[in-house]
Amino acid sequence: MQETSVSAYAVVQTGGKQYKVAVGDVVEVEKLEGEPGTEHTFPAVLHVDGGKVTSDADALAKVSVTGKVVEQTKGPKIRIHKFKNKTGYHKRQGHRQKLTRVEVTGISK
Repeated sequence: MQETSVSAYAVVQTGGKQYKVAVGDVVEVEKLEGEPGTEHTFPAVLHVDGGKVTSDADALAKVSVTGKVVEQTKGPKIRIHKFKNKTGYHKRQGHRQKLTRVEVTGISK
């Protein structure tokens, strides 16, 4: 059986969602305040360093994931169409979620 090399990564939570990130990754998260170049720190939910997995709350309090805002952007257009039969009711609406691109710069223990 071949042994695979697992690099260090973390699972962070922001905007009610969880993302698996490693150093150098660029992820799109729900809108964060700040201009491009601003640093943000995210709480880690899980940390994996090689074969060692950290999920204990006390140990995770020491783990911090930092990222730099790359740009503020918008997601794809979502079209919403509400319709009720036999009443002539139609409602059309659109939505574009505001997103922030973040580059992960470091995972510290």
